[in-house]
Amino acid sequence: MPETRDHHFAGISKNGTFDVIVIGGGINGIGVFRELSLQGLRVLLVERNDFCSGCSAAPSRMIHGGLRYLENGEFSLVRESLQERDALLKNAPHMVKQLPTTVPIRSIFSGLLNGVANFLHLPTKPSERGALAIKAGLMMYDWVTRRRRILPKHNFRGPSQTRRIWPHMRQGTRFSATYYDAWISHPERLGLELLQDAEAANSDSMALNYADLTTNDDDTLTLTDNVSGKSLPVTAKAVINATGAWVDRTSSQLPGRAQAVTPMVEGTKGSHLIIDNAELKEALGGHMIYFENADGRVCILFPYLSNVLVGATDIRVETPCRTRCEDEEKDYILGSLKNVFPDIDVTQSQIVFSYSGIRPLPKSDQAFTGRISRSHFVKRLEGPIPQFCMIGGKWTTFRAFAEQATNDVLNELGKSRTSETLNLPIGGGRDYPTDTAEWIATICTEFDIKPDRAQHLLDHYGANAGQVLTACEQHGAAIKLSDDCSYTFAEIAHLARSERIVHLSDLVLRRTDLAITGQVSTTMIANVAKVVGSELGWSAAQRKREIEALTSELNEFYGVCPQTLSNRSK
Repeated sequence: MPETRDHHFAGISKNGTFDVIVIGGGINGIGVFRELSLQGLRVLLVERNDFCSGCSAAPSRMIHGGLRYLENGEFSLVRESLQERDALLKNAPHMVKQLPTTVPIRSIFSGLLNGVANFLHLPTKPSERGALAIKAGLMMYDWVTRRRRILPKHNFRGPSQTRRIWPHMRQGTRFSATYYDAWISHPERLGLELLQDAEAANSDSMALNYADLTTNDDDTLTLTDNVSGKSLPVTAKAVINATGAWVDRTSSQLPGRAQAVTPMVEGTKGSHLIIDNAELKEALGGHMIYFENADGRVCILFPYLSNVLVGATDIRVETPCRTRCEDEEKDYILGSLKNVFPDIDVTQSQIVFSYSGIRPLPKSDQAFTGRISRSHFVKRLEGPIPQFCMIGGKWTTFRAFAEQATNDVLNELGKSRTSETLNLPIGGGRDYPTDTAEWIATICTEFDIKPDRAQHLLDHYGANAGQVLTACEQHGAAIKLSDDCSYTFAEIAHLARSERIVHLSDLVLRRTDLAITGQVSTTMIANVAKVVGSELGWSAAQRKREIEALTSELNEFYGVCPQTLSNRSK
């Protein structure tokens, strides 16, 4: 068992009294855990599975202001989202980077009346947005950031310039508009860095994955380690319910909430594909294409790591559960590409990875899921222990949402805020080099590595890359997992020791990008399992179980079947 996990459970066995317990280790739960810990409170975060393994592992990987929210009149949400986008660009530059985003436009006046109706919250059907509607939206988008602009303003292009830059773009595209937002390379890793920062700042706070919090008949709480089965009593002055799409279910299981309450959350399923198609990636020219499908659903495609990310669906879900991208969704997403690049052939065989998650949206009577608000709020529920439910939210605004929830809890406990996080660097974003080329040259000389290896480390660990390299040096020669893979065996060993890994899937799916980039294979899984098993003390039988569990999970939830893994080994 990892040392950090042992240490935390030992600490809880000595003192199970906390100021606040946070249930849910997605990005919102992690965000509020950090906020509360930085205020000097003793906080426990409990996550049933791995950190950032649910909806927080399945975003569109955009960090954005929400251009389309303007059409719904959600100016405050756009303003907040843009503020948080800019903060992440500064606080986590190793993982959050600017992304030029281009909108193909086929008409001039279309969508004007529809936009007005949306703004007035009148019932409408989706309609294609024309140049005037998009121009108005982008002008407002620029206006919101006029006093603190860190990204370029938008620009419009006519047909000839559009065709010159994007020759494969659909015939009939009359204009194109480019504005700037951002993307995140490794969202699950950023969540882990937030956790590590919080615990480093407050040694009384602790976060646990693969653990459960249950309510006893007398409304007391029990913490259970899902790995060892060991249980410990815990207490808190307040509980934060940050379980996303499962908020209602969790609420009904906490002290004093045995009776049903009015549903607070509904989910919509969003699925995405990772596609290995060199022609498609080249056609994007480094831009994200933000476009409307035939049904009015906004879709995206942009260069993601070594491939192309395409999405997304938006399907209403009645009962939250773990999801996967179904065949009909794959057909829908691949079909949407014909609206942008109809002459580029993209096939099912080029899908190297697919993923799906449930967006935890506020309960709504909107018929069109795209119109359901992406805003967030906190609802306090009475009980023996006051419960604060985090409703809604999105990846971009996790810090602002956490700040809001923290303020409510501080007010409940009669305490004052002692620190702010808007301008606080995250993990490897602290002391991130201003001149990355100079940093790479220095690190290559100091550690005798090649530039591509240094770039890999900078992209994954930011300013902490030197610490990772130092740790890796203790394991001897830097041997790669495979000739075309940037990860080394020593790096995998370091992650296994230091990043709260319990299962093989934690490392392959979330601590690294081995799975999502399509690198993972039967041989690689066996090699990684051997390294992780050695670090965590797995027996041969346990290592075999971990390999089988990961292989099954890849097949069932990520569209990577055993035959594909075998073929990649060849």
